[in-house]
Amino acid sequence: MNLDVNTLFLVTVYVEVILGLLLLFAWAQNTAVTAVAWWGFADLVRAGSIMLFGQFGAVSDLISIDLANALLFTAFALTWTGARVFDHRSPKPVLMFAGAALWLVICRVPWVADAFDLRVLLSSGIITAYTWATAYEFWRGRNEALVSRWPAIFLLFAHGALYLLRTPLGAMLPGLPTTNEVFDSVWLTVLSFEALLFTIAIAFILLAMAKERTEQRHKTAALVDPLTGIANRRAFLQDGETELKRQVANPRPIAVMLLDLDNFKSINDRFGHAVGDRVLKIFAEVTSGCLRHIDLFGRLGGEEFAAVLRDTSHERALAVAEQIRVGFAEATRDVDGAPVVATVSIGIVISHDAVLDLPALLAQADHALYRAKDCGRNRVEIASLELILDRASRGAAELMTVIGGGKSAAGKRTAKSAA
Repeated sequence: MNLDVNTLFLVTVYVEVILGLLLLFAWAQNTAVTAVAWWGFADLVRAGSIMLFGQFGAVSDLISIDLANALLFTAFALTWTGARVFDHRSPKPVLMFAGAALWLVICRVPWVADAFDLRVLLSSGIITAYTWATAYEFWRGRNEALVSRWPAIFLLFAHGALYLLRTPLGAMLPGLPTTNEVFDSVWLTVLSFEALLFTIAIAFILLAMAKERTEQRHKTAALVDPLTGIANRRAFLQDGETELKRQVANPRPIAVMLLDLDNFKSINDRFGHAVGDRVLKIFAEVTSGCLRHIDLFGRLGGEEFAAVLRDTSHERALAVAEQIRVGFAEATRDVDGAPVVATVSIGIVISHDAVLDLPALLAQADHALYRAKDCGRNRVEIASLELILDRASRGAAELMTVIGGGKSAAGKRTAKSAA
């Protein structure tokens, strides 16, 4: 089979249809990623435009050139729209069909209809505009860490540049069409082959982007608390242990906080669970606003939260905790019309080395939290050796009371039996 334009057109039609159906099938498997559907329809529309191009000479130029180009521009516009939708931007219907409309109107102008090079330049400019606009949409969303975004940007930019430069570059190649004998052009063969390769490559890259995002969201969902949007227990403990391991190489003071909302059950009972959920969200927002981006913050479960503050002294940890405590009470004075005025108790432990692991530090912070609750709630306590020993002695005393009470009861039962 010779590598001519007719053969390439036929192969390209088959490839475009297959890729379009493949993308639509992928969208049917996960309809949440609607951008894939836009890209699938773009391939099918492009296949239709190529079929019309293939009818050149058999039908009027209005169909095989003007209408075929209008469909081609619409296909590139659909790809651009899919890129906007992929990054959560709304479609722009007017701009989507602007290229096709501009082409059909200008081609009705007599002096443009007779200027072959001008028509080629105009069509190249429209395709380049949509292709570079697609690359720009992906570039705008680069804050989302998708590796497959970068080859997509490169391919789209290169493809647009090739179309834009095809008129000046074509002058340097043999067989440049100066009349309507376009099927004898070596340059058209080169463009058709490049378009085929581009179509295949960009379709798989776009699929890879959609797949990468889905996997990334699944991974994020496993590590993020769905209500508050902060790290869940698993993620917090993992990141906290990683942070403590860094302490071995570069020991710096670290503050570990345990934060527990006061009387949270009564908030749910008095105002309802919807208000209770809103209080949890407010607390997460207030606390996140008081912490630095290098600090760790997560929800351990229920109304219990924890934080790890890097390179933080005793004084700064206390100041941050007070800021959280005061800010939270202020932010919950009115929650969706309910006078909640929620409060939080905070226990803190300061570590100057990496001797203790995170669970051990959380246990020490829990001693301080216990003291804060025991002293009336809505306060901050910092763990100390005296505090830990005091709680341990209280626990031992309570245990002895329970044991003593059990022995006393047993003695009474024995005496009663003897009587």
